[in-house]
Amino acid sequence: MTGISLSLSLDLQVLSLWFCNANLPSDITVVVDEVNFHLHKFPLISRCGKIATIVEESQTTTVKTLTVTLQEFPGGADTFLTAVKFCYGARIELTPKNIVILYCAADYLEMTDNYGEDNLLSKSENYFHKHILRHWKDCILTLQSCKPVIITRADKLQIINKCTNALSVMICTDPSLFGWPMMMYGSLQSPGGTILWNGINTGAKIQSNESDWWFEDISYLCVDLFERLVLTMEAKGVRKENIARAIMYYCKKYLPGLDRWQGVVVQGGASRAVASFSMTPANVDQSALLKRVVKLLPEKKSKSFCRFLLGLLRVALILGVNDTCQDYLERRIGAQLELASLDSLLIPSYSDSDTLYNSDCVERMIGHFVSSEPSVGSVLSPSSYDLGASPSFERLKRVAKLVDNYLAEVASDVNLKPGKIRSLAEALPESSRSLHDGLYRSLDIYFKEHSWLSDKDREQLCSIIDFRKLSIDACAHASQNERLPLRVLLQVLFFEQIQLKTALASCLNVFDAENAPAPPHSANPHETGGEIVQRDRWVTVVRENQGLKIDMENMRSRVGELEQEFVQIKEEMKKVSKSHSYISSSPRFIVKGLGCKLLPRSSNVDILESSSPTPRASVERSRPSTCHHRHGKSFSLV
Repeated sequence: MTGISLSLSLDLQVLSLWFCNANLPSDITVVVDEVNFHLHKFPLISRCGKIATIVEESQTTTVKTLTVTLQEFPGGADTFLTAVKFCYGARIELTPKNIVILYCAADYLEMTDNYGEDNLLSKSENYFHKHILRHWKDCILTLQSCKPVIITRADKLQIINKCTNALSVMICTDPSLFGWPMMMYGSLQSPGGTILWNGINTGAKIQSNESDWWFEDISYLCVDLFERLVLTMEAKGVRKENIARAIMYYCKKYLPGLDRWQGVVVQGGASRAVASFSMTPANVDQSALLKRVVKLLPEKKSKSFCRFLLGLLRVALILGVNDTCQDYLERRIGAQLELASLDSLLIPSYSDSDTLYNSDCVERMIGHFVSSEPSVGSVLSPSSYDLGASPSFERLKRVAKLVDNYLAEVASDVNLKPGKIRSLAEALPESSRSLHDGLYRSLDIYFKEHSWLSDKDREQLCSIIDFRKLSIDACAHASQNERLPLRVLLQVLFFEQIQLKTALASCLNVFDAENAPAPPHSANPHETGGEIVQRDRWVTVVRENQGLKIDMENMRSRVGELEQEFVQIKEEMKKVSKSHSYISSSPRFIVKGLGCKLLPRSSNVDILESSSPTPRASVERSRPSTCHHRHGKSFSLV
């Protein structure tokens, strides 16, 4: 049928009309999506079993031109035009982007080899198996071309299952064993990382240990196909770690803001793109994606995965998805709440609530954590097992610290009710906190921001604190805290005295134990690690106080000695002052005191004349003063 061409003439009133220019009148009209194709019976019935059957059934009619309407034809009028061209002998090109639609159209028209050798159905099937399933890039493009309107027929032909199976096998297998041209390694590299030159493998290999080379490619699939691919990968034994990371990558791409909340960092840096393998992102419904993804998430526990789940929960609250999805996420987060961080737990209230943060959601997650493992709930009785060596107790302790920090952050909200603070604090077992400093800090912030609370409300809130479990610093602060009610202050002082007495007794026992032979150590099974540390701190304080007392006693005794010495010096000074009058009136005594011998007077005169500065001369110069003293004037020798 060479020389036959197809042309289009458009009827602007009703329909589009297709005519075959073969110098022969048209004897059959095929209607596809309101488009009329004026064709000839012979080319069609020689290739299409469906049309041949219709024409055979209409032989009894006397209608000159047969009209056939093809309902729900795969691909619509454009795809039917390609099939018509094939029937008229025109050459068509099969590509990864049109193979699915032509495969389904050929199946719809029953273009089997019974109606001509190497018919369109067998031709499409051979191309699909020999080219599509053997190349990663072609598989991805083929899956992306599967529109929702043809998925049913594509499933009938096992197109989607075969593509997902092929992709899963390629993910599991070392890509260097095959010649898959994959987009993510660039146009100059093979799947195994070997450098290509003009499509020829040079053997030079680029070392790469990345396992995320396929994340970007599968992120272009729609939600339905992505879900089916993930399920197939799980069945084929792909590592759950890689599946979880692929899901996180997919969600990051289509859920705005998720990467900011959960900090997903995909190894390998920026997304890899190749111009020859260009694809457009899928049109994804965010609510539908969220509902599908939560069911695909594998069982995994890590800090990054817990942060990712909290990010999904934020998105779910923003989008207002159903409660089933939110409850599922809250349960998954509660099962690994000890891995959550404070910033990711501060979920804002996106509803009409007056509070800044969604504390109801956090309270439910705490409840799911407590009920996630029976061993966590059994911590209510610490004597049932060794708390220090229990993994459940360590998890509980981390969650208690997280909750205390959360309470301290939300306590500044002026609209937060006292009942919510109490319910959050009491959501964990009492034994989860070895110290209640975190609770005290939270209540102190809450009382500061809610100064209008009555003493009764304050006392009720303070009842959640066990003041026997406050540290030394917290006790010192609480005993001077004016925001606490008077009864609570008295209670703090009372327990502080008890702790001091207990610590003093323990200190004395320790001193006795240091002097006595060391007995075998026997730990109190009822005493927790936090209580031991608290007791040791009190013992240290008592020891320091005793040392200070000893130093004070030494200082007192030294001061007493100095006072006695001062009294003695004072008495001696008095004795010296009394003897001054006698010394002044008796120069001879002075001379004797100076160790000099008295001489005759004439000699004294000669001596004074011969040597001017002598003791004698000093005495003579002092005579007028002595006479002056005799007249009642006072004078000091000092």
